[in-house]
Amino acid sequence: MKKVVSVVFEGNHKKYYFESIPNLKLNSLVVVETVRGVEIGKIVEEEKVIDDSEVVGELRPVIRLTTEDDLKRAKDNKALRPETLKRIKEIVKDFKLDMKVLDLEYTLDKTKLIIYFTADERIDFRELVKVLASEYKTRIELRQIGPRDASRIVGGIGPCGRKLCCHTFLGDIQNVSIKMAKNQNLSLNPTTISGLCGKLLCCISFEDTVYSRIKESMPEVGDTIGTEKGDAKVESINILDETVSVTYPDGSKDIISMEELTEE
Repeated sequence: MKKVVSVVFEGNHKKYYFESIPNLKLNSLVVVETVRGVEIGKIVEEEKVIDDSEVVGELRPVIRLTTEDDLKRAKDNKALRPETLKRIKEIVKDFKLDMKVLDLEYTLDKTKLIIYFTADERIDFRELVKVLASEYKTRIELRQIGPRDASRIVGGIGPCGRKLCCHTFLGDIQNVSIKMAKNQNLSLNPTTISGLCGKLLCCISFEDTVYSRIKESMPEVGDTIGTEKGDAKVESINILDETVSVTYPDGSKDIISMEELTEE
């Protein structure tokens, strides 16, 4: 059994477990070591005990609560980002590399500069790394990301008129399938069910469990069902209203609730 706290990092709403240390509280800022390096994170859940089987990978301990020096370093590192990003884009352009630099960040101790980019093909950036390492006197990590993660970084407005879910609150980006869209009787037009990233809208997955549960108790389109007026063919179903539109042999139509069908 391990005592852990959940920590999130700036620009990423995914929660990560770290082994707890004394005097940690909700919303405390802490220094931790991740696969990227030493970073500052925020505790978003109270300390709890989990079984060893729930730990995925290495469980690292929180190093310490942040100090004034840590916060100043983080602020200074963040202040460098705009100018550094501009300069690196210029260098990439000079190398004529077919890649788009989106963002970057220093680790807290400034021993590593992580650069996020997108590219349609594999990029040979070995010479670029040498130039960047020479100019910034630190270890350089170029990290290629996919379209979903790119949208998470850049942000934007979705078709609903609100800020992108991935940019504002989503932790893990869920797998979304065409089956989910069909489940909800959505138009399969790519322009209406795709987000700014070009992938299926993340929000399609939000209510899929509810749609699937309700749909299990409803007839399929084309089924013949018995009603108090006789047999009828199901023409369409409305999952949220839990109603079915039917046609009788004489051509007349009706809308019947699942409650009525159940009573029968």
